[in-house]
Amino acid sequence: MTMTSAGYYTRIMERYTMRRNSSRRKFISGAVAATAAAQPSGSVRGFDHVALPMQNTGAMLAFYRALGFEVRESRAACSVYVGDQMINFHRPVLWQDASFTLRAPAAKPPCGDLCFVWDGTPVALKALLDRAGAKVIEGPVPRQGGRKKSGSSVYVRDPDGNLLEFIIY
Repeated sequence: MTMTSAGYYTRIMERYTMRRNSSRRKFISGAVAATAAAQPSGSVRGFDHVALPMQNTGAMLAFYRALGFEVRESRAACSVYVGDQMINFHRPVLWQDASFTLRAPAAKPPCGDLCFVWDGTPVALKALLDRAGAKVIEGPVPRQGGRKKSGSSVYVRDPDGNLLEFIIY
């Protein structure tokens, strides 16, 4: 074998390897693109609303109004607004109707555990809860919240018995 033929075979092998690697790169790049295209284009950003059944309509609405929430009423539900989020409380006329299936199978009051961020002091929160007639059942106690690693929480129950947590960061 001469130097010329060795160089020739080396060049052929280099071209073959480059083509093979190029084909692999194209294949991998196509597979990555196909996988990316198959993935959903979006993500969960947070809560829009929570829905809970409500038994004691009058007491519940008075309680949430006393806490300073905006309350909107309809025949079958009441909506309580917290900033740009909402809690839908389904009146008994709705959740006791067997044809209403957009709920958990055993959803009856009390079944909720809701946590609200309080941006005031613990003293101001206690005063607000006293005005609303809410008895503190625990707290303030240290808790880890969804927004920060540590906070201080106070727990009360609403008139239907749902557990409410107010966290201060």
